[in-house]
Amino acid sequence: MEINITLSNLQINKLTPNIGAEIICKNVFDNLSSKICDEIYKSLIENKVIFFRDQKISPTQHINFAKSFGEIDPPHPVYPHVDQFPEIVLLENDEKKPPDTDEWHTDLTFKPNPPFASILYSKIIPQYGGDTLWTCLSSIYEALPIELKKYLNTLKAVHDMGAFRNNYTKNEPIGAAHKLNQGHQKFGSSIHPLIKTHPITNKNYIYINPSFTHHIVGMNATDSSNLLNYLFGFMNKPEFQIRFKWTEDTIAMWDNRCTMHYAIGDYMPHKRKMHRVTVLNDKREKK
Repeated sequence: MEINITLSNLQINKLTPNIGAEIICKNVFDNLSSKICDEIYKSLIENKVIFFRDQKISPTQHINFAKSFGEIDPPHPVYPHVDQFPEIVLLENDEKKPPDTDEWHTDLTFKPNPPFASILYSKIIPQYGGDTLWTCLSSIYEALPIELKKYLNTLKAVHDMGAFRNNYTKNEPIGAAHKLNQGHQKFGSSIHPLIKTHPITNKNYIYINPSFTHHIVGMNATDSSNLLNYLFGFMNKPEFQIRFKWTEDTIAMWDNRCTMHYAIGDYMPHKRKMHRVTVLNDKREKK
């Protein structure tokens, strides 16, 4: 395992060649400085998702840490929030309230400007199950055949609210789906290129995900589905992924621009409780 020691004594352990690193430092969130945040940011950009175990943080510390990287997201349009902290999304699931994030997705790509990063803090973790997977979209792009890369660079795709449709179809009668139409008006759709370039690393990455990407611009439905299904199958290879086993009081932070993630919902009937803050923009990105 590769280990690097930075000037601030953050021990950084890479977890796979493509994605993931664990940062080891006691009580790092009690003594945050701009220098430490810069080093954390550098590790995030290099490793795409980073983890901090055994960290006791308050909601205020969680928010302040997120703000050190950029503007944070207002209250989530669907999920509840932590009491007195509308910026912190409450993800609390058990057999009575099963998760709806158990599929590969990049957060909120149905928006014109999806968020830069998410910071997830574990509060209650089941004894077994409840792992999360992340995959590296730049490594996936690099592994594609050269001619296919050239073709994909010419394409754009439509992203919409995906499985969030379920929130607007409960108890709706057959026929005109008024609530669903309202949901589409609320969330809308966005068009993104299939291939993007990371603003910091300048690496290309594939920018589609099974949850929110539903049509390739300029194709009929059959051809679009065939190409997307091929790409989604290619993207599912384990060599691009990391699978993380949570423990309580752990923080995960990921670069939402160049990753997908999958929160595995295999822990029923047990409970899993997480707090999440989303960072909208990367304030260190050069304009």
